[in-house]
Amino acid sequence: WPSIYVGIDVIVNQETPPHLDKVSAPSLLDLLVSLGTHDAQFHVSDLSSIFSYQPGTMIYLAGKLLHHSVPKWEKGERIALAYYMKDAVHNRFGLARPSSTQQKDLLGKFLQT
Repeated sequence: WPSIYVGIDVIVNQETPPHLDKVSAPSLLDLLVSLGTHDAQFHVSDLSSIFSYQPGTMIYLAGKLLHHSVPKWEKGERIALAYYMKDAVHNRFGLARPSSTQQKDLLGKFLQT
């Protein structure tokens, strides 16, 4: 199926230690999709934040810029889909990277007066 992302990782029943995504493009948002039957939480340590990560949750994140993790959960099966754009794709084809996403890009029509 068509996608703006060039990389997709499938993570099954794995804790994810705190990390930065090394291959992602810094100006683009990665998409994380939570599936399964688990009760996990999503941590963004650079923001001192913990988010509910119940099945059906979708998170857009600047994964190359913000340390994030999913520690051990209590019950259920966890499946996560991680979609990302590899910075190397822009380099290989000599393409300019898109500028960083701003609130106006996401909510543009709602912010217009």
